[in-house]
Order: sequence, then C-alpha cells, then structure tokens
Amino acid sequence: MGDEIELKIYSIASSISESIIFLDEDKGIRIIPIWIGPAEAQAIAIKMSGYTSPRPMTHDMIYSIIKALNANIEKVILTDIKDNTYYAEIIIKTAEKYINIDCRPSDAIALAVRFGCKIYANKKIFEKTQVLTKPISEDEVDKFKKDLENLKPTDFFRDEGKE
Repeated sequence: MGDEIELKIYSIASSISESIIFLDEDKGIRIIPIWIGPAEAQAIAIKMSGYTSPRPMTHDMIYSIIKALNANIEKVILTDIKDNTYYAEIIIKTAEKYINIDCRPSDAIALAVRFGCKIYANKKIFEKTQVLTKPISEDEVDKFKKDLENLKPTDFFRDEGKE
C-alpha cells in the first residue's frame, strides 16, 4: 500500500463526445485528469447524484452479480499509464481470496462509487502524467468544459523520457 495514493472524485467535465474525470489526492494538492467516455461519465455522475434508474445500468448489473456471489470490491487502483492509456484493477474480495481484475479506469471508478470503496493510484502515475493542483476554481472547471471540444487526450500527457 506504500506505493498507492488515495484519490477522490473532484469533478467531471463532459461534452457531447468526450468527458474528463478529475481525481484529486485525498491528502495532497494534485489532481489527475483522465479522459473517459460520456457513457461512463454518466454512469458515475448518476450514481453520485443518488438517482436510481428504473432498470439496472451495466455497472449496476455488475454490482448485483458480485453481491450475488457473496463478494465485494475492496478497492480500485489506477496501476499505470502507458502510451497515454491509463490502466486500472478492481480488487474483489471473496470469502476465500482476493481477485485482481484488469479494467479501464472509468469502469473501476463507476464500480467504486457503487460499492463505496476507495480509489487509489500508484505513485508512478503522478510521475508519468501532467497533474493539476488544487484549488481549482469553478471558473477553471467552466473553462475546461468550454475548451473540451478542442482538446485531445495527448494534451494532458508528458512525453515519456523527455524533460
């Protein structure tokens, strides 16, 4: 656990075609922006708002399956970033063992908000990607939303190996 930093969802900025979720350090000032799909952003935002869909959404169904198997998601971890792509794992706890499942960060976060579990990032992610610092004002969030249509995912990443 010493190589992991606890994160919280700071904000979600969405447009018609793209979304960014901002994750901030629980005990720090850095914020990681991660590009996610609009459907995943919606799944996260809907759950965080407390709205209950009349029919289960995909992440709600996964929640029900895991619970029906008497298991639980212990935590989710953003494990790495390679070629501008983030990697994550969900850590599932059963009565007998822990199971690590590779997944997209957006799916891991959507499940974390459903299970109420903690979100972590490996420390090396902070060294490999550009981070923002808190406090980020509502004006900055609004500017991100306005500029979202013109941005590309590569705008948020450092070139690996360059200073």
